[in-house]
Formats: sequence, structure tokens, C-alpha cells
Amino acid sequence: MRPVKQTAAHKTGDFGELVCSNSLKSDSENTAPWLLKQELRKLGSISMLSAAEARVPGGHALTVDRDVFARALTAALETEPRIKVVREEVCAVPEEGVVILATGPLTSGALAEDIGRLTGSGGLYFYDSISPIVDAETIDREKVFAASRYGKSLDGSDDYLNCPFTKQEYEAFVEAILSAESADAHIEEDRAIRKGKVPFFESCLPVEEIARRGRDTLRFGPMKPVGLDDPRTGRWPYAVIQLRQEDQRAGSYNLVGFQNYMKFPEQKRVFRMIPGLERAEFLRFGQIHRNTYINGPELLTATLQLKGTPRVFFAGQISGVEGYVESMATGLMAGRWAAELAQGREPQPMPRETAMGSLTHYVAHADPKKYQPANIAFDLLPQLDEADKKKFKHDKRARHAEVCRRATAALEAYERA
Repeated sequence: MRPVKQTAAHKTGDFGELVCSNSLKSDSENTAPWLLKQELRKLGSISMLSAAEARVPGGHALTVDRDVFARALTAALETEPRIKVVREEVCAVPEEGVVILATGPLTSGALAEDIGRLTGSGGLYFYDSISPIVDAETIDREKVFAASRYGKSLDGSDDYLNCPFTKQEYEAFVEAILSAESADAHIEEDRAIRKGKVPFFESCLPVEEIARRGRDTLRFGPMKPVGLDDPRTGRWPYAVIQLRQEDQRAGSYNLVGFQNYMKFPEQKRVFRMIPGLERAEFLRFGQIHRNTYINGPELLTATLQLKGTPRVFFAGQISGVEGYVESMATGLMAGRWAAELAQGREPQPMPRETAMGSLTHYVAHADPKKYQPANIAFDLLPQLDEADKKKFKHDKRARHAEVCRRATAALEAYERA
């Protein structure tokens, strides 16, 4: 529907506009996020091709220039002759034909209501947040230092700028966060957040929520100094905030893990207490937004089809996965299965041994009473048998490599079938 009708978080009409982080998470070999990306690459994902084109330095993570990524993805779709792009708000689920609902966590109100009617359930939601972005030219390079944690990055470079804190600076900073004024809530459901009545996604907590859990919680979370040697002292700082490159020209950086819901003037005041950002100009302030998703275990099959209406598929965050790459994966799978259904074939789930298959298995088989959106993790994949557990008991890397090897073999067999 964008740009005819915008959401509360998007700014453009491009496909694939990333509104939270610009990181697609770890691309280190034999990690669960890497495995999911590798499966997408093997299946020809346009999103992965666009990410490769838009890549910027990010240590072990696959991080992208948001604008380049969105433009590449948009161009790929708009120039494909078999795709017709219609830009208008869809207010109801089409009554016939094969349909994929990939409307995301910011699904418009009218369509969300119609999905509720179709599924017979109310909307579910949690709250997600986005981090501030700072103009690179306004960072004091005399106070920050470039480094990747433990000196590690995929190419050996120092991909992050690090803002080091002394104990006194850290304690004053935490006090400022805790006393900062929160942004006003504009809708009734959002007011509940101030009373702690709705959940945040645990892996994307606002810094205020982290700080309320204890004075040192930030120092063991997004501000942990572990593995970051300040070259001026040869030691780890008391605490540190990392800045990650936003675009390919290194013109802006985001504050890693510093999503929040302070008022904008408060963010400017508090974040200018960060060493190196005393004169920072902010290109975007942090915000929170509501994420809508359905109860997958109650409503969806392992092929992402609506149980009562199998011609309807769900994909992306609205299906109950969390993360950019997880959303890309469900989109690719739903597209393949929708094509099979349209050609008169019965869609077959991806093998459980694969990251993609385990992700959709979780969506369809998690406990519906405790359903929370999930990122990919090895815990979602089938466990090794007892003999292999014993074999790899003291070698986690080898164990993960074996899980990835089995996933690759299962995907290849699935594609040949």
C-alpha cells in the first residue's frame, strides 16, 4: 500500500525497507543464522542477492546499506515481467484464488480486522523498537576507537566504532536513562505499555526496560565491553556503546542495541552524554512500534497454510517469526508452496533437518498458549542422537557443523524429490 498509505514506521515506497536494525545477523560459518541464509542463497533468494549488493562492514554480521538494499529489491520486482505491482491499500482478504498474506507487523487496521474475522481470533501483538542513527561527521573520533569484539571480523577489519565509558560516566548515563521522559502513546493499546501490560520481544528490549532490571544490566547487555581493547589504555572500558555503519559511504552509524521510547528531545540530551557523541546530530531517533502477528500453532500448517482456508498462506512477521531473514525465508517458502497449490500439487513441508523446515515447524507446532515470535536458533532444529551427542560432547563447533551438514544434505534431497 506504500506510499499511497504509509505505516507508522516506514518512510518510503520501496520494497524491503528496513525500519529497525540494518543487520541481518551473523554470517559466521556454521551458526544458525548463517545456515538459514545459506539455505536461502541455495534457493536463489532475491533478498539475499540484494543484501550482497548492499553489504557494508559489520564484523561477523551481514549488515546492509538500507537504501541500497531496498532499491535493489524494488528494482528486481518492478522489472520482472511476470509481476504486476499494484499500489493501493487492501482492506480485506481476497475471497477466491491462492493468496499470500505477507503484510508484516504493521498490517493496516482494516486488513487486520478482516484477518481476525477470517481466522476467528483477535490480533496478537508485542512491541518492537528501533535504534537511533547519528551523522558520522558529528562523531568525535578522538574519543571513540575502531574495533571488532576480540579483534574478530569476517575480513579482519575493525568494523565498529566504540564509545568507552568510565564507571562514573556509566552510572550518570544509566541515571539519565531511568529519569528520561517517555514519548506519549497515541492509541489506547499503546498506553498499556507504560503500565507493563503488554510484552516486548526479549531480544529487542528498549534500553529503559533493560536498565530497570538492575544498574549493571546494560553493562552486561548492549554496553558490555568484553573483548574490546581500547588502544589508548590496552584495557577493556568499564562499559561501551558500539556504533555500526549504516550505509556504504560510512556517512551514518546506528547505536547498536539502543532502541528506546524516550521523547526525541530527551534522546538528544541523554545520548549526547555518550563519550564521542557530545555534539552528535541525529538523523533518526529511536522509536517503538506495535508488531501484529497471528497465533501460528492454532491457525497454520507446516506449509504456512490457514487450516480452515488452505488457499490462504501467511508469510513474514505476521506469521509469527521474528527477524528480517526469518521473514525472507517464510516468504520464499510460501511463494513456492503457493505455486505448487496453483498447479494442482499438494505442498510438502521442508525437511525438519533444515533451518527453514524447523522454522515453519515451530510456527505450526509451538505451544499456542505461550506462542512468541521466534528467531532461528539451533534449539529449533532436531537434536543429534545419543551417539553423536557423545561424539561431539566437548566440541560445540563440530556439533554445529554436523547439524549444518545434515541440513544441507536434507535440503538437496528435498530439491531433487
